[in-house]
Formats: sequence, structure tokens, C-alpha cells
Amino acid sequence: MTIIKSAELATNDTAVTQDNMAALRSGDIASAAPGERPGLHGGAHSLHRQSPSTVRKLKEAAKTLLPDALFLSLLHHKCIGRYPNLIRPVTFNEKILQRNLHPDPRYIDLTDKLLVREYVARKIGDKHLIPLIAAPDAFTPDVFDALPDAFVMKANHGSSYVELVRNKSETSFEKLKKLADQWLRAEFYYVGRERHYRQIKARVFFEQLLLDQRGQIPADFKLHCFGGRPGRPIIYILVISDRFGNATHGDVYDIDWNHLDIAIGDYKRSAAPAPRPRHLQAVLDVAARLCEDFDYVRVDLYAPDDRVYFGELTFTPGAGVLPFTPDSVDYQWGKLLA
Repeated sequence: MTIIKSAELATNDTAVTQDNMAALRSGDIASAAPGERPGLHGGAHSLHRQSPSTVRKLKEAAKTLLPDALFLSLLHHKCIGRYPNLIRPVTFNEKILQRNLHPDPRYIDLTDKLLVREYVARKIGDKHLIPLIAAPDAFTPDVFDALPDAFVMKANHGSSYVELVRNKSETSFEKLKKLADQWLRAEFYYVGRERHYRQIKARVFFEQLLLDQRGQIPADFKLHCFGGRPGRPIIYILVISDRFGNATHGDVYDIDWNHLDIAIGDYKRSAAPAPRPRHLQAVLDVAARLCEDFDYVRVDLYAPDDRVYFGELTFTPGAGVLPFTPDSVDYQWGKLLA
């Protein structure tokens, strides 16, 4: 088990115990859908007689016994196909894994989707913030009754905690409260052991529903910004279209809107590039301002019509287990990240 040795050398986490090894033998670490904890697949024969919910709970409990570095090494192998070098990281994903384990203290407030609004307002002005409807201490019937007919419910402490409501009459307080409580109970840290998430106090909040002139949800611009050098940052733009529909695509462009032959994660490329946004330069300028204090950050923006709105800052995208096609991009981007 050379990977265990390398994981122990790369971190001060607790040593692998017999309980850890038992958890490993019970199944493999596997990737999970966004917002879910990665699961242990397979199981000891003695577990097969248990109910599925009991088996799942036992596997989840077993995973929490694994030291962070070991967990991430196994997850990286599962998702990327090789064990990471945590001592001398080379690839983009390996360097992101190091951020998971040793996050900059600034990541805590800037990853919090509510607290980051103050930073964004100082850097680029509050005109780029999606209007905040409510950020209550508790989600109550009175809060629900005061919401407009259309809104977005989010949680501040993780990824993919998003519920779009186009018509409040088609949902209910009880339905949204159940979902909000589910989010608030989730410890997002366990998804990818991104340690800065442990320090975020979970809250639910409500924003205005952004729509373009056609009444459609705008595309999600995820700008991978590599700074830490004189002049403009190096930026690659991942555009997620129809994110909440049935024809979701993810396309990567350079700053000149060349459609690159790159796929990130599970997103499929479109057959043809989207039209170049008329205000692409405004999008790039906003991203450049928001990334200037960091050697790397992913800046998420929305660009409906001629406007630019802030989404979030992400310092550990994919938790360091983000597949690239071709795989060489992992090494190329690794050279850009100090």
C-alpha cells in the first residue's frame, strides 16, 4: 500500500488504523454527484443482510474514519485513474488537493456565498451582485409568505444547493423547508475533504431569479483564472449551458472565444460554439478584478444580455478530482498554478 505511505508523509493527519483499513476493505471510495458525499461501493458479506439504508449509513460512517490525505488519494485514483503526488504536486488536481488539506484562511469567508458578497461589493461594486431577497436566521412560514412569486433558494456552505422557483404557487413552505433542512444537516466537508468548508456556518438564503430577455436561465460562466504574475491573468472560460434543463453542455473557450477541444468533468462539448457574447470583454474585466488577489481562483459569473452578475468564488474546483479530456490539460494547468 505505497499510497498510504505517501499520504502519511504528505500530511500530519492521524495514521491509518485498523479501523481505517477495515473501511478500505469494505469497499472503494467513489465519486459522487455534486452536493453528495462520495460513497463506498461494494461491502463486506456480513452487510448484505442489512437494509440498503443501514448499509449506506455504515459505509458513510466508515469513510469518516479515513484520514483526509488517504481519502483524497483514493478518490483521486478513482476519478482520475492514478494516485496523486501529494509531496511534490505537479498537476492541477494535485495542487488543488494540497489546497484542500492546507487552505488559505481567506478561503473561509470568500467561499461562504453570503459573506463573499461584501468582498465583491468592495472590488467591483454591488451592481454586480444578484439582489438578495432574504437571509433569515430560520426559514419560517412568515419568511416563505414574504417571498416573491419567483426566486432562488440557496445554501451558503457547499455546491449545488440551489432550488429554482419560477412560480411560488407550484411549491409549498413544507417542501422547501424539508429541502433546506436537508442542506443544513449536510457537512459538505465530507464530499471532498475541503477543510475550509468546515468553518462555514450553514445558512439558507433567497436571491432574485435571474432571467434573460427571453425568460431563460442564463448560462453559467466559470472562468478559471491563473494570476500571480504581472499583467492580465491567464483565463479559460467554461460555459455551462442549459444547466437546469435536459440539454446541458460544457464548452471551454479562451479569451478570444476560440472553442477549445477540452472537456472538463462530465460535461459534454457542444457540436458548435455558441455565439461570442457582445459583452465578453466586460465579463473578462470583472473576472480579472475578482482574481487579482490570488494566484488561482475560479470566478463564476452570469452574463444575461448586457449585464454581468457574480455567482461565487471557488478555490478548490472539483475538490482536486476533476477529470480533464485530454488528460494533458491537467499537467498544462498544473504549470500555470504556482
